[in-house]
Amino acid sequence: MTYVVLDICIMCKHTDCVEVCPVDCFYEGENTLVIHPDECIDCGVCEPECPIEAIIPDSDPRAEEYLEMNRDYAEKWPVITIKKDPLPTAAEFKDKKNKFKEFFSPKPGEGD
Repeated sequence: MTYVVLDICIMCKHTDCVEVCPVDCFYEGENTLVIHPDECIDCGVCEPECPIEAIIPDSDPRAEEYLEMNRDYAEKWPVITIKKDPLPTAAEFKDKKNKFKEFFSPKPGEGD
């Protein structure tokens, strides 16, 4: 089992989760984070750290749509282990639904 970052993170990119991850399995895109499912040890410490509930276990039906996206971009983006400020758009976008098609950026973030 693994944890998955949903499209809820897009345009928000809170990074509270990355500091608590014991295996450094978070990767940073320009406007979201992903979890590498092969590196995640299913400890669950990241889930309660997300202030917008963008992280869920892969057993949740909502995870299926985003599991492969997390895997694909974790292979392309840099690892992130240090907390950064959320995006300036975080408050505006925190409750917006279905952000993937309209706002997802495939560009990498800066990483650590």
